[in-house]
Amino acid sequence: MRNNRVKRAVPFLLLLFVAGILTFPAAAQEDPSGNWSPRFHEDEEERIPGPELADYAGLPINAADRLRADSWDAALVELQENQCRVHGSDYAWRGPGGLMIWKEVDRVTQDLIAYHTHIGAWGNEQTIYMDGRPHPPDYASHSWQGFTTGHWEGDTLTAFTDHLKENWIRRNGVARSEKATVTTHFLRHGDYLTVVSIVYDPAHLTEPFIRSTDFVYDTKQITLPPYPCEAVEEVNRPEGLIPNHLPGQNPFINEYAAKVGLPPEATRGGAETMYPDYMIKMKTMKRLPPPPPPPNPVQP
Repeated sequence: MRNNRVKRAVPFLLLLFVAGILTFPAAAQEDPSGNWSPRFHEDEEERIPGPELADYAGLPINAADRLRADSWDAALVELQENQCRVHGSDYAWRGPGGLMIWKEVDRVTQDLIAYHTHIGAWGNEQTIYMDGRPHPPDYASHSWQGFTTGHWEGDTLTAFTDHLKENWIRRNGVARSEKATVTTHFLRHGDYLTVVSIVYDPAHLTEPFIRSTDFVYDTKQITLPPYPCEAVEEVNRPEGLIPNHLPGQNPFINEYAAKVGLPPEATRGGAETMYPDYMIKMKTMKRLPPPPPPPNPVQP
């Protein structure tokens, strides 16, 4: 009698075992979901107050992008059409706000449909589709966040983005074109998350541009505050005037190089400035004299 009960129970237990295997996620996948706080210990000066004018070092830009950056004027961000302009999804990780990542799951099948991200600065949101849907055709509209699909590479969530609107690589006029595509890797190690973005831009870059941003899991970040933005007239200027510098007429091109003691050529960017061997070449370059000290304040 007992043996018969055991024999009848074996198929049922085997079914439970197989069902358990099918329903448990792969142990290698590290879910990036959660609330994350950004770390600024590596690049606070560039990400918070902003980069220096004409500092393109370490950026694999071509001559066209360099000329465009030289023509840029910081007063452009004062224009009403630019005051609420959001970061593109490849640059949004650099913002000062917190990060939230959550899953969208089919309630019936429990299949993973997508990951969603929300960043406090400018309220940037991105959807990473995980259900195998195709990307739209080339003629489809572009957006700040683009169209993104994801897949797993071992324990790493990898996303591919296209259909991006033009945006910037560095907030001093260095542009990224609408032809760019971006590969993003989400690497989670416990309470630490590193987001690595790789920008491929045939219009402005001669090599892929790789940048990483670090976050720490934040249990006290329950929600993120809204980011309302209302454009206002900040500066009175003639109607239709667009701040700019004509080619060869930007007076600030060498200001940064002189201030930090770098050869002007080294600050002009290009793929070779990304690599350690460039430091040897810099030793043969001419440097500018330091700028004069600021005048003493007038004493009362």
